[in-house]
Amino acid sequence: MSWSGVAKFFTGFVLAIAVLFFAGVSTTRYLITRFTTPPPRPTFPNDPSPAPPEAARTQSTTPAEPPPATPLTEAVQPTPTPSATPAIPPGAYEAQVTQPIGLIVRQEPNQDAEQIGGIGYDEQVVVLEESSDGAWIKVRLSGSNLEGWVKSGNTERLN
Repeated sequence: MSWSGVAKFFTGFVLAIAVLFFAGVSTTRYLITRFTTPPPRPTFPNDPSPAPPEAARTQSTTPAEPPPATPLTEAVQPTPTPSATPAIPPGAYEAQVTQPIGLIVRQEPNQDAEQIGGIGYDEQVVVLEESSDGAWIKVRLSGSNLEGWVKSGNTERLN
C-alpha cells in the first residue's frame, strides 16, 4: 500500500461526504421554501372584483393636478352644505352595533343578496324596519344615505 493510494482514498471519501452534505442542504432548503409559502387566496363568486393593476399603477404615478385658479374679479358663490344626517322617520330608532367583528350590509334581507357595505363595531345606525320573519333589520348608516339589511340581534337600541 502506497501513500498515494491512501491520499486518493481519503480525498475521494471527503469529496463524497461534501457532495452528500450539500445535496442534503439544498434539498432541505427547497422543501422548506415549498412548504412554507402560503397558498393563493381563494376567490368566491360573491367577492367584489379587485381593481386591475394597470389602473392602480396609473393612479399612483400620475401627479395630482392642482385646481384651476379663479380670477379675483369672479364672485365666490357659497357651496350648499349637504345635510349631515337625514331625519329619522317615525317608528325608526337609533342603535349601536354590538357584533365585535362588525356587520355586512346587504341589498335584500337574505344571505344570498349582494353585499353593499359594512358596519364596524360600536358604530351607530338608524333601524328603519324589520323583515316579516324578524331575522333581518333594515338600517341606515349614521352620517350617510347608505341603507341596507343586516342580521337582527347584532344591534342594541340606544333610545
